[in-house]
Amino acid sequence: MKILGIETSCDETAAAVIEDGSRILSNVVASQAEMHAKYGGIVPEVASRQHMLTVVPVVRQTLEQAGLRLRDLDGVAVTHGPGLAGSLLIGVNVAKGLALAEGLPFIGINHLEGHIYAAWLEDVDPAGHPGFPLICLITSGGHTDLVLMEGHGRFTLVARTQDDA
Repeated sequence: MKILGIETSCDETAAAVIEDGSRILSNVVASQAEMHAKYGGIVPEVASRQHMLTVVPVVRQTLEQAGLRLRDLDGVAVTHGPGLAGSLLIGVNVAKGLALAEGLPFIGINHLEGHIYAAWLEDVDPAGHPGFPLICLITSGGHTDLVLMEGHGRFTLVARTQDDA
């Protein structure tokens, strides 16, 4: 099974093709770090406008690197939150359009859960996971969380910082 994943939650436009849940066939990231550096932080409107310019080329390059076409995919996944509203809208709408155009399943992914599941990518453990229960530390943008994961999709927030800003 091959899934195209699109990520536009903040200031990076990214896409990857993942096979069978863990094998990375391609991964392309367009960073906006230099663009936002002059402001001393992320400017949401600037970020969303840049996503509009880069998301299609990033997806094209991702498919090209994987040696695939849209019709070769089994689904399209996208970060649907949390994140910057304008940036998320760009990714979600592109992913919906691609899924609709090819009649593929559309899968919305929670940004923070995506960080947790990134640990399973290219995992060397033949069982495909480190074993449950486990504690996850998520540090992403405005989120620093400790989460107890008792099984797939079963998360309990243990602790969270009050304000990462």
